[in-house]
Amino acid sequence: MAISAFQFVLLLSLLQTWTPSSSTSFDVLERGASLSEKTNDRLISPNGVFSAGFLSVGENAFGFAIWYSNINILPNDHTVVWMANRDEPVGRKSKLSLLKNGNLILKDAGRKVLWSTATAVASSHSSVKLQLDDSGNLVLRTSDGENTLWQSFDSPTDTILPKQLFTKDTRLISSRSKNNFSSGNYKLFFDNDNVLRLLYHVPQISSLYWPPAWEWPYEAGRTTYNDTRTAVLDQSGYFISSDGLEFSAADLGVGPLRRLTLDLDGNLRLYSFEEKTKEWVVSWQAILQLCTVHGICGPNGVCTYAPSTGRRSCSCLPGYKVKNDSDWSSGCEPEFSFSNHTEYDFLNITHLEFYGYDTGAFPNVTLQECKEKCMNLSSCKGFQYKFNIAKFEIAEKKLGFTCYPKTSLFNGQHQPGFSGDIYLKLPKSNHFFNQTTTFKVLTLNCKGNITQAINRSYEEPRENRKLNFLLWFAVTVGLVEMVCIFLVWFFLFMGNEDSVAIKQGYTLAATGLKKFTYGELKKATKSFTREIGRGAGGVVYRALLSDQRVAAVKHLNDAKQGEAEFLTELKTIEKLNHMNLIEMWGYCAEGKRRLLVYEYMEHGSLADNLHSNSISWDKRFEIAVGTAKGLAYLHDECLEWVLHCDIKPQNILLDSNYRPKVADFGLSKLQSRGGLNDSSFSRIRGTRGYMAPEWVYNLPITSKVDVYSYGIVLLEMVTGKSPAAAFHSYEKEGMKEHGTLVTWVREKKNVAGSKEAWIKETVDPMIAGNYDVNKIEIMVEVALQCVEEDSKARPSMSKVVEMLLSFEDDHDQSSYA
Repeated sequence: MAISAFQFVLLLSLLQTWTPSSSTSFDVLERGASLSEKTNDRLISPNGVFSAGFLSVGENAFGFAIWYSNINILPNDHTVVWMANRDEPVGRKSKLSLLKNGNLILKDAGRKVLWSTATAVASSHSSVKLQLDDSGNLVLRTSDGENTLWQSFDSPTDTILPKQLFTKDTRLISSRSKNNFSSGNYKLFFDNDNVLRLLYHVPQISSLYWPPAWEWPYEAGRTTYNDTRTAVLDQSGYFISSDGLEFSAADLGVGPLRRLTLDLDGNLRLYSFEEKTKEWVVSWQAILQLCTVHGICGPNGVCTYAPSTGRRSCSCLPGYKVKNDSDWSSGCEPEFSFSNHTEYDFLNITHLEFYGYDTGAFPNVTLQECKEKCMNLSSCKGFQYKFNIAKFEIAEKKLGFTCYPKTSLFNGQHQPGFSGDIYLKLPKSNHFFNQTTTFKVLTLNCKGNITQAINRSYEEPRENRKLNFLLWFAVTVGLVEMVCIFLVWFFLFMGNEDSVAIKQGYTLAATGLKKFTYGELKKATKSFTREIGRGAGGVVYRALLSDQRVAAVKHLNDAKQGEAEFLTELKTIEKLNHMNLIEMWGYCAEGKRRLLVYEYMEHGSLADNLHSNSISWDKRFEIAVGTAKGLAYLHDECLEWVLHCDIKPQNILLDSNYRPKVADFGLSKLQSRGGLNDSSFSRIRGTRGYMAPEWVYNLPITSKVDVYSYGIVLLEMVTGKSPAAAFHSYEKEGMKEHGTLVTWVREKKNVAGSKEAWIKETVDPMIAGNYDVNKIEIMVEVALQCVEEDSKARPSMSKVVEMLLSFEDDHDQSSYA
């Protein structure tokens, strides 16, 4: 006879257990054992340098961490190098347990698993142990030491230790504050160009700041020509990365303890521990001018750096006040409302720069013209006025003042050596214009970030055998009832398979696409072993579907959308129907898994064929026309205005007849046609070398970014040269300087004496002697129009199609005549 639900809950509440209390240090944690927060258990490395255990991170809040042993200057001032649950602390009486099935879990006192290594399946057939190595690496391995199942080195938090390999799959994320170890605003990672970078990232904004986003990798001493994406710090203090970044500690040599940490201020620093002073000393840092770190003083904040002290300070602009005196990254807010004033004037502040958020760059304008531009724009908060040379005006080198109207005042820094001024837009008021432009340093309330409270209370129960027996009896009866319910449900389910098919039919009708199960696609791809390509959006696999069709299955990365949002986007993409766009057949949305099923293209991508003899010159011209038609459809003919944002040879696929089809809409932006002027993107998109200047200078993004990328692809098809390569393109003071593919082609075209001469010098050697001179000329002419710096000077994709087809028609007519 089953007990009532009330009786079952009552028995659970009366369950009593007893745990002996002792403080213990372990060399190894065996299977079935635990480390407890209550008893202050910890693992110690054999050399005694590192400890692993529970650390207090706030009021009734704990994290399981690794830290240096016996080098802290003050009590409880631990140098933490890794934390398992930095963003979700546990409460009192929590445990880290190595289960008998080999899974390592972190469970809080409420019996909720907050963190796990997910190694149960891999280690279920062998004995395992957890050990803290001398290197500071927490390792879960088989008892014979032959197999490593999990290690903390594979998932760093904000610190890299000597011998710890940093790869494309790892990243460092800064802490929120000195005493708050949760994830902060700064990230170190390998980007898609294989370059090690620092990124400022908050929900609203994302921007690269090291190396500077406006520099090419080779200008910063980096290279994109590597496929390993690895970096390592050795014990002597020497750091080397596959992208060419190398540096060493000021005290280079084996001896001191070292760590490479992404600090909470966004700077990457190498620390060495001095035994005499018992202090961590900076022996190298990535950024010397601390104010160049993005977001350091928040919106409307100004960063000032004092070289004499090596310190920075934050301040507010005139007319603005501190938003949160305990968090400098929150910045400042206006003391006035823009909507309550109709008359404005501009306050001139010298040697002050704000990076990004320009509505445009207007060269050779007067100060009065710049004021009028900002005054007529309601979203303009001020403008930068600077004497400079536009970076892309290589041929003419126009000198003059350039106006940069700002919609947001972010990344502000005050530096005496900066030649530009900021003109701050303020309501006409003596209160604002009479005050001095000397900034007041923000006084921060550091008490605001000390603790992270978790209000929990757990009572220590006592053992009661009778209640334990009753509980187990109740659980057994409950399990029997559950088995009965399951059997009834199973038979009902088996008898209603048709209802499942009907449900899938509803989904198919809603999206127009077939919904595959994850199991179906796993079987079709042979457990995802047939990889045929990969990119920023995910990995692509070859699949044989149940109906014997060959397909391409793309496993999307970082899919955070819910299924309803995912289906909404699929519904939009499913409406796109053009012979030069890749056709989608179906999708999979199970849990966090998001997969797309496309038609399979026999000849791969244009990039795979461009540097071979597989495509003749006539084929190249047809591919250029077909690609242009597909993009023109996306921009002008479909129901939604679609930006691709990543046009490159890898995303132009070729079918059995070498007909081109544009693929990979993972970086596209869907917007209504009425929103062209308000288009905004939170981060740079696309691939370096193919990206339009708008991305670098935070200018408005329109369909012309795809036109620019298409122009680069045309030049690459003609020349066979990658846009990422370095070119000796033009003379400056008697010396050759590096240029781009665009400047190289323009130079050849302008310097050569005849059309045949410059075409012979620029054409791809693969098609040398076997091409149509006139078609080469029109393709280059179209490409150079597409890559104009001013987006308004570029043609639309529809116009590009018209130019290419008109030439083809004229050529055919002349041939017929």
